[in-house]
Amino acid sequence: MALRIAAVGRVTVSERRSTGGAGTAANVTCALVTPAANVPVTGRGRGPGDLLDDLRVLATRIATEAAELLVERLSQTRSEVSTKTSRTDMVTEMDRTSEALLVERILAARPDDAILGEEGAKVHGTSGVRWVVDPIDGTTNYLYGHPGFSVSVAAELDGEAVVGIVVDPLHADVFSAVRGRGATRNGERIRVSARSELATALVATGFAYDASRRQRQAAVVAALIGRVRDIRRMGAASVDLCSVACGRVDAYYEKGLGPWDLAAGVLIASEAGASTGDLDGGPPSGGFVLAAAPGLFDELRGVLRAARVDEA
Repeated sequence: MALRIAAVGRVTVSERRSTGGAGTAANVTCALVTPAANVPVTGRGRGPGDLLDDLRVLATRIATEAAELLVERLSQTRSEVSTKTSRTDMVTEMDRTSEALLVERILAARPDDAILGEEGAKVHGTSGVRWVVDPIDGTTNYLYGHPGFSVSVAAELDGEAVVGIVVDPLHADVFSAVRGRGATRNGERIRVSARSELATALVATGFAYDASRRQRQAAVVAALIGRVRDIRRMGAASVDLCSVACGRVDAYYEKGLGPWDLAAGVLIASEAGASTGDLDGGPPSGGFVLAAAPGLFDELRGVLRAARVDEA
C-alpha cells in the first residue's frame, strides 16, 4: 500500500505489489506533496488570520514529512532502542530523527519561534509562537509495526494552542484544526458523535508505563466497563483525541500525559465539538484529560471520579 499524504491535508491511497516474502513488514511508503514554494510561513507584517494560515501550512508540511520518514523506515531493523521512565517506556533512534527533522524545518522557516519536543528539544523564542511536537506518539506501536502511531505538531500563540496537526500514516489520516475554524480529517469537516447515553458509549483510555500505576488504572477500567458499551486502548493520546473528534470513539480519558501528547489533539477534538476538561472543571492538562461528546461528558466525569481515577 502506498500512501500519498498531501501537505494541504488530503490523503490518497493506492495499492502497490510487494516484493517482500512472508513475514516481511508491510511495504508502505508515503509521498509528500508540498505546498507551492511561494507560500509564506513567516507571518511578518500580516494579519492574525494570515499568521494562523501560515502556521497551519507549515505544521501540516513538516508533520507529513516526518510521517513519511517514519513509514519509509518502518520495516528496517531498529539500530537503537532504549528506555526512559521505565522498562516499558521505549524510545528509538527514529523518535530522535523525527524530532530533529521537525526542529530543523521549523527553525529554517521561523527562526524566532520557540520549540518544545518530547525527546528533549527546547528552543527559546521571541515571536510569541511556540511549537509543541511529538515526533512519534505511540512509539511502542511503531516499534512493533502496529497501526496507531502518529506525528503530532501544535503551534501555540501567546500560550494558547491555535493550530494542531496529527498525521496518522497507517490509517491514512491527516487531522487538522485552527482555533475558531473547526477541524478536518483529510480535508473534510469532522464532528464529534452525538451520543448521550453512557451505556452505549465507546470509551478510549491509556495506561501509564509504571506497573503499579497500571494496576490502579485497571481497577478504574473494571469499575467503568460495566457502565459503557466497551473500552478501547490505542496507545497514542493524539490518535485517541482525534478518534473522539471524528466520532470513531465517543470519549477518551487519561492521566499523566505530557504537553506534546495533548496540544494538537485537544485542539482538534475541541474544534470538532468535543467537551474537554479535567476532573475539577478546569481545562485539560497533563494531570488529567477527558474529551467526550457533550452529552456524555458530565456523566462520564462523575463515573470516573467515583472510580477514583485521580488516584490511579
